[in-house]
Amino acid sequence: MIDHPFLSVIIPAYNEQTRIVSAITSVAEYLRSQNYTWELLIVDDGSTDETETIVKCHPDYGESVRLVSVIHGGKGWAVQNGMLNAKGLYQFLCDADLSMPIQHLQDFLPPKAPDGDIIIGSREMPMSSRFGEPFIRHLMGRIYNSIVRFVAVSDIRDTQCGFKCFTKESAEKLSRLQTIKGFGFDVELLYVARKLGLKISEVPIDWYYNSDSKVRPFHDSIRSIVDLLVIKWNNIRGKYLPTTID
Repeated sequence: MIDHPFLSVIIPAYNEQTRIVSAITSVAEYLRSQNYTWELLIVDDGSTDETETIVKCHPDYGESVRLVSVIHGGKGWAVQNGMLNAKGLYQFLCDADLSMPIQHLQDFLPPKAPDGDIIIGSREMPMSSRFGEPFIRHLMGRIYNSIVRFVAVSDIRDTQCGFKCFTKESAEKLSRLQTIKGFGFDVELLYVARKLGLKISEVPIDWYYNSDSKVRPFHDSIRSIVDLLVIKWNNIRGKYLPTTID
């Protein structure tokens, strides 16, 4: 295991026994074809199925693949723990369903990526494409994004895309200030990044809808709207001030 790899790929996983092998294999095969050092972190968010056992049985486990096991807390909780454990100069968040082809990863890293402390995948830029997404889910996502842009981060087209890349420095700062454990963590990280003066850039991606997605459009949208109120309240209470970082 390399102590300071160029890239850490972080995959949060909760009850992903049916697709975690495919995710690890696809990501590892792609990374082996690149000319930089890397590690792949699977963060098991207290799965009740065989996710953890399956990860440990993968041929790459213990070599370039690491497992971080935490009690169940939510996707944001898993991502936070992944960032706190990652060693890479860059840290890339990746959903287990690989709804974005892993080949797009090159667009998030130098020399191809735009300048920025945080590079986020966008399904809403002119060169991006969505495939197979039901209209109602797309509509709910756009409504939520409109609320996010009004309340928290006004200039980001797609805050909820699960594919984001952080420099090690920005990941360390943000993960230590993060408070939201559920799906609203994306907006919190970007909101805090703006407060800290970090530069955020977007890149267009191809995104394929997966009917087995863990996202529950109505329930998670309501929960995420509540999280927006939590973010604003945290800000009023000074939770996101740089001086709160030890």
